[in-house]
Amino acid sequence: MALKQLLKRQQLAAAQTEANNHRNKRAALEERRIALKKREDDATAALEELTAEATPDERKAVEDEANAIDADTATLDSDVEAHDVEQARLDKVVSDLEAEIAELDDRSKNQGDPNKTKPQERGGKETHTMNNRTKFFGMTVEERAAFFANEQVRSFVSSIRESLKTRAVVGGKLTIPDVMLELLRDNIEQYSKLAKYVSVKRVNGTARQNIMGVDPEGIWMEATGEMNELDLALNQVEVDGYMVGGFIPVHDTLLDDSDINLGSEIVAALGKAIGKGVDRAIPYGTGVKMPLGFITRLAQTSKPSNWSSDAPAWTDLHVSNIKKLNINGTSGAAFYAALIEALGIAKPNYSNGQAFWIMNRTTHINLMTKALAFDAAAALIAGVNNQMPIIGGDIVELEIMGDYEIAGGFGSVFTLAERAGAEITSSEHVRFLKNQTVFKGYARYDGLPVFGEAFVVVSYDNTDAATSSTFPVDYANTELGVLGVTAVAGTATGDTVLTVTGAESSGTSLKYKLGDFAVKRGDKVTGYTALVSGTTQITAAAGKMITVVELDGDSRVIKSGKVFAVPKA
Repeated sequence: MALKQLLKRQQLAAAQTEANNHRNKRAALEERRIALKKREDDATAALEELTAEATPDERKAVEDEANAIDADTATLDSDVEAHDVEQARLDKVVSDLEAEIAELDDRSKNQGDPNKTKPQERGGKETHTMNNRTKFFGMTVEERAAFFANEQVRSFVSSIRESLKTRAVVGGKLTIPDVMLELLRDNIEQYSKLAKYVSVKRVNGTARQNIMGVDPEGIWMEATGEMNELDLALNQVEVDGYMVGGFIPVHDTLLDDSDINLGSEIVAALGKAIGKGVDRAIPYGTGVKMPLGFITRLAQTSKPSNWSSDAPAWTDLHVSNIKKLNINGTSGAAFYAALIEALGIAKPNYSNGQAFWIMNRTTHINLMTKALAFDAAAALIAGVNNQMPIIGGDIVELEIMGDYEIAGGFGSVFTLAERAGAEITSSEHVRFLKNQTVFKGYARYDGLPVFGEAFVVVSYDNTDAATSSTFPVDYANTELGVLGVTAVAGTATGDTVLTVTGAESSGTSLKYKLGDFAVKRGDKVTGYTALVSGTTQITAAAGKMITVVELDGDSRVIKSGKVFAVPKA
């Protein structure tokens, strides 16, 4: 055994040296890419300098250089691909040898010890349990290299890189391959604080999810008696698929980096964008084109019209499970006794028994200060860290929560349905001056709390807990509102006064600009002047078009209208 181990270690040392030497060759390939980029820039500058008077020889020289750069780029791409494939092979050889050596070491330790558990045998071969490391940022360098050597992943990243090279709007969509979606899911869990506490179900299309109802209780009888039939309640909830996502700015310098760097940026950015959206939807989702949040469910005062007849019975929980306490002026046992009693309304029925509690940092710190005590050495300690005292459950900080508000319960009864697939599209116009190409990425989710009784919301400073949250506005999929605009002569020669109808009652502002301008909902306009309906005097020639817009609190267009000026003669 020792001889074989020595042989394997020598093979491993040689394989590691070969793998490291091959890895060092990547720097030379990157230097070739940098040199090609400089040639491309020089050729571009030469092309821009050409004039109509340029000679045929001058034009041919530029064209020949462009063709040579294309050919050299193709050769380089082929060399890089071959390098990465070979690197993945060498890394696998190293990994396999390390596994063999570890196995031999284990067998050597177990020899002669009858109390050691032998590996299970299947078909005459020993099998060993390996740790399944799927999280992207937990991969070793070798594992990442092998991952990006996958043909699907390479094709996807190459498509991203090509769209960056062309620096133009990409009309088509890039579908993220399944092998990358698994990493994306892990990354979403990394950036979403709540996804790990709920039940994530992968479904395709509109789906019905079976939900267990009340478990039946066994009936006692004589040992020789006839068995009784038990009633098994099985409910169903229907889930659809809605999009959540955002945009990803990728700096163009990543063109000069490896596929691993570019792929890492894409996976991380998609995970951040989607994770934040999921975290707001799980508690506060409206149920309209997004999941129904558990706080929203608790606030319902009547059964929704779309509540499925196959779903568990709807119950009114807006009084029993939304609590307002006046205990912020107390601390210690008195405070926690009242708080824990209120949180205890959440029922663990049908759940896995694991609870979570969301609150903002102000509330978390407040809970810690109310549990301050002294230990045996008279040192000040806090009795609350990341677990709710007495009843247990992880404390999760979410800044979307209001001060002195706590919400949560047993998350396993919240079904979060995930559609397979995610897509991105790109544009270089949004952040052109920052040398960034923006990728718009999204995934599809739906969900709801199957049993609202499993959740509770508590406010302990004698104010009503918030039961809704402001989501980012979906401007792109909402029609532009229409303003009614009329014009009359003003008080001074050449002036026009506009009267605007159809505007919102509060929270918005009106602005105008001389000229006929096309605006879209969500636009951030410039060059517009504040307008007071029926008051502002506008100096404009007769027949001059005036464009009026209404802006929301984020200074984005939500409505518009136009009218011709009618100045006083």
